[in-house]
Formats: sequence, C-alpha cells, structure tokens
Amino acid sequence: MASQLIESHRENAEIYTGEALCKAKSRELLAKFSLPKGLIPLADVSEVGYNASTGFVWVRRMKKIDHIFRAIGRKVSYGCEVTAFVEDRRMRNLTGVKSKELLIWVTISDIRLSESGKITFGTPAGLSRTFPATAFEEED
Repeated sequence: MASQLIESHRENAEIYTGEALCKAKSRELLAKFSLPKGLIPLADVSEVGYNASTGFVWVRRMKKIDHIFRAIGRKVSYGCEVTAFVEDRRMRNLTGVKSKELLIWVTISDIRLSESGKITFGTPAGLSRTFPATAFEEED
C-alpha cells in the first residue's frame, strides 16, 4: 500500500537517489520542518522524495532496519518504505514505523514536537508516549 501511495504523489515531487544524496536531503527536510535529525536512521537509503504541494515525503531503503535509540532505550523498526505527510514540527499519517513496547510492536502514526522540546509519538488507536526531543538527535 505504501508503494501505491508513493506512486500517487510522485508527480511534481522532488526525488533523490543515491545513499549520500538521500542522507543529505533527508537531513535538510527534517531541519526544514524543525524535527530532530536522528528521527529516521539513514543507513541503506536508496530514494527520498518530497512533494511540496501535498507535504508528502517518503524514504525507501534496501531492507528494513531496527534501530535502538540509546538515550531512551527504545527499539524502533523502520520498513523498506516510510511515508508521512509533514508540516512544521509534525509528521502525520506515518507508515512503516513501529516501536517495541514491552513485548509487542506498536505502529507509530503521528509524531509531534512541542515548543518545550518534547516529542510525542502517537498510535492509530490514540495512545501516545512523550520523550525529550534530544533523544532523537543524530548519534555518532
């Protein structure tokens, strides 16, 4: 389904390929919308697209990746295709991202950054969890 969504937004979108260019453009997009630069790990990224007229953004990678955010001790899974509609300090209708909570994987569908420096992750069921935004800055 994510592939169909991407295809429907390709027209008039800025599309970048190649890992180095994708990393640079992804960081630029995250900064443009005031989101932490480490929010989406950029290993093995093959395509990044952004449709300015709809706010739709996507990241394609060769294979799914599991990433641990050490500052908060959370494991997050990113699928081969991650999509979202972005606006200032927010990603909504997010697909391709799951977080491990206790023993189950929970789908993340919304990310909001508050003025106070807290970032809130929401699920399709309306549940949410808040963390300091600094936990999602790029790690060395």
